Amino acid sequence: MASPAELSDFLKSVEKRAFKRTVYHVRNDESALDIVQDSMMKLAEHYGHKPSDELPMLFQRILSNTTLDWFRRQKVKNTLFSPFSDFQSDAEDGDEFDLLESLSQAEVAPEFDNPQTTRERAQTLRAIEKEILLLPQRQREAFLMRYWEDMDVTETAAAMGCSTGSVKTHCSRAIHTLFQALTSKGIKL
Repeated sequence: MASPAELSDFLKSVEKRAFKRTVYHVRNDESALDIVQDSMMKLAEHYGHKPSDELPMLFQRILSNTTLDWFRRQKVKNTLFSPFSDFQSDAEDGDEFDLLESLSQAEVAPEFDNPQTTRERAQTLRAIEKEILLLPQRQREAFLMRYWEDMDVTETAAAMGCSTGSVKTHCSRAIHTLFQALTSKGIKL
């Protein structure tokens, strides 16, 4: 069981890296700070009684889930609540505003302009996710911690309860397996 001092020390040790990672994902300092603080509060409230060696993995999972929740809320918010002023005409000529005309003239972002490219990108991502799920558990765990969670080799070894050499071996095998699987499907990385 982690003591309050151990929990506090752990949170101090991960706050900068967690903030940096979250800013990278959400591209907004204030939102990133909120996400990290919420994650720290959840860890303290719900998992403060866990052993201190379990805290790194629990915090990483909570941070990931809190970030995903933020993205879901943003998607719903942006879908449901668009200020009417976004749709108003810039012209001062006194003509009535026509929402449908305004929407039909809206510019399409370049990455959404080509449905073929969007579909291919989605298929590639699904193939990569599928292959990651097919990796053996320890390889998948090491790969995700190192390259998704951006943990260094020492942190990953501590979280997995193995040596740094084992982490390197698991990552190397995972990368090799993923490369072969994706190359055989015609996906060039």
